[in-house]
Amino acid sequence: MSKGTVNKVILIGRLGKDPDMRYTPSGTAVANFSLATNSSFKDSDGNWQDKTEWHNIVTFGRTAEIAGEYLKKGKLVYIDGRLQTSSWEDQNGQKRYKTEVVAGELQLIGSRGEGDSRADSPAGDTEDEVPAAEDIPPASEEDDLPF
Repeated sequence: MSKGTVNKVILIGRLGKDPDMRYTPSGTAVANFSLATNSSFKDSDGNWQDKTEWHNIVTFGRTAEIAGEYLKKGKLVYIDGRLQTSSWEDQNGQKRYKTEVVAGELQLIGSRGEGDSRADSPAGDTEDEVPAAEDIPPASEEDDLPF
């Protein structure tokens, strides 16, 4: 950690879809998924309004493998990670940016079967907690990602 700076994200939300799993050329697992968080506020008329914020999540290595195995659309999950922005040029030469949360830790929350059916749960699973995985690989390992 650099002196005087912090890049930390903690989210609790529901998966918008099952994780998209792939592997880098070097064999590192990569999981991408969207996470929805909600907030409420009173509008100018005094009525309560709900707002959903969508977050793009990416995780690597063993954490990605765990995400691919246990996370399903609708599941409530705790995410602990950091923000990362990448840039590229699109087909028209326009510079594009993407900010996502790089998750270093995932944990399922809620009762068993919440967000999906019991049939989707791992056989013999009596805990909803997904074990924490190793730290995110160094930047040099992330450089071979296709985006």
